[in-house]
Amino acid sequence: MTFSEMLNIGLMQGFAGLSLFAVLLLMGLGLAIIFGQMGVINMAHGEFMTIGAYTIYLGSTLASTHAPQLVAYYFPVAIVAAFGIAFAAGWLVEWGLIRHLYKRPLDTLLATWGISLALQQCFRTFIGPKEVSPTLPDWLLGSWAPVEGLDIPINGMFVLGLTVVVTCGVLLALHRSRWGLRVRATVANRVMANATGIDTQKTDRLTFAIGCGIAGVAGAAFTTIGSTGPTSGSLYIVDAFLVVTFGGAASLLGTVVSAFGIAQTQSITEFFLAGSMAKVITLSLIVLILMVRPQGLFASKVRR
Repeated sequence: MTFSEMLNIGLMQGFAGLSLFAVLLLMGLGLAIIFGQMGVINMAHGEFMTIGAYTIYLGSTLASTHAPQLVAYYFPVAIVAAFGIAFAAGWLVEWGLIRHLYKRPLDTLLATWGISLALQQCFRTFIGPKEVSPTLPDWLLGSWAPVEGLDIPINGMFVLGLTVVVTCGVLLALHRSRWGLRVRATVANRVMANATGIDTQKTDRLTFAIGCGIAGVAGAAFTTIGSTGPTSGSLYIVDAFLVVTFGGAASLLGTVVSAFGIAQTQSITEFFLAGSMAKVITLSLIVLILMVRPQGLFASKVRR
């Protein structure tokens, strides 16, 4: 094998890591908003990702069955729908359950775990136990070959672009919008935020719903690289918590850096070793780094 071939293989494997990075980052962003900003341990976060993935699948099925001429255009609309449906589901969960359990982390963990199991059973009952995949538009298929021997999948580039847009949108919203101002004020000092007239309960509900909506977008991105089943989201929840914890629970920049490091380490290691061993090595490295720096890579100092 020539050096050029090895370089091309390394670049393609690295880009495969970028596709995983995109999904982990979108999952981590939603979780960082909920866990890092609100202190709620949402074990059902993966199921909100699954809701987004099934939304894409249902959009694909409807377009293929009733309007085949729209198959080329349904995907962007379905992504917006995935965010909206996951957002609405998160709003209902916060209103019906989470708002009664603030400052009780163990209770929120058990309650959201119960929601996770209930949603998985709903997926099995109403959609089916088998994994499904949407019909992707033609413009998402194929690859781009900038040089001979280097093939970069178009769906991976789309997912990466979607992730950049969502990440920039979240950062702008947190630092340039009234919602972001309320969130940062609530995180800094909840009592003082209430005293200045900020409705912290409404801010919590909107923040939880936005975090769930971003998980829905992660599910939409996931459909381009894998099939969706009732337990697909639960397979990513541990990785999402690792991303948030490793990067620093209240730091969105840490979430970005952490997601990139974990995805690239796992992807490159999988090229040389079995998938399970790559996972073990990635987790071991994270544990060793957290032993040295338990607050994460980019810890934020906030008052509670």
